[in-house]
Amino acid sequence: MMNMVDTIFGTGEQLTMLQMGARSAVTFIISLILIRLGGTRVIAKRSTFDTIIIISMGSVLARGIVGASPYFSTVVAATVMVLISRILAWMVAKSTLIAGWVCGKPLLLYDNGQVLWENMRVASLSLEDLKESLRLETKSEKLDNIRQAFLETNGRISFILASDK
Repeated sequence: MMNMVDTIFGTGEQLTMLQMGARSAVTFIISLILIRLGGTRVIAKRSTFDTIIIISMGSVLARGIVGASPYFSTVVAATVMVLISRILAWMVAKSTLIAGWVCGKPLLLYDNGQVLWENMRVASLSLEDLKESLRLETKSEKLDNIRQAFLETNGRISFILASDK
């Protein structure tokens, strides 16, 4: 049985196209299961934390596909990352302190007619970046219709209209 597994999946870095294809197919299915296990938050929210999990998981699993690391070790490592992500997501839901640490907090960029230049500098944003998001999000070019603008933890800029109280 083990010999057949070695024939199909190979060992080490000297893999045939068919062995790498078999590893890729199995890894695809494992990735789907891990994403489901991680919850839709990993894909839907796209926070910095979630992006790190996706990139790291992809990197680790890729090492298994090409034979740079033992295949089943990479699957275990990716599973551990998803479990840690799930545990942290649960902790974030229970604690605002942990939520602020893991997810960050929105950054106020514009407040009642004033561009907050220090916060814009911290976020590495220009006035043109702010106006571009304004056009995309509100279909308007006028900041005077805006009460506040925030750089959200997912990287998008949100706007509170002046008429919203």
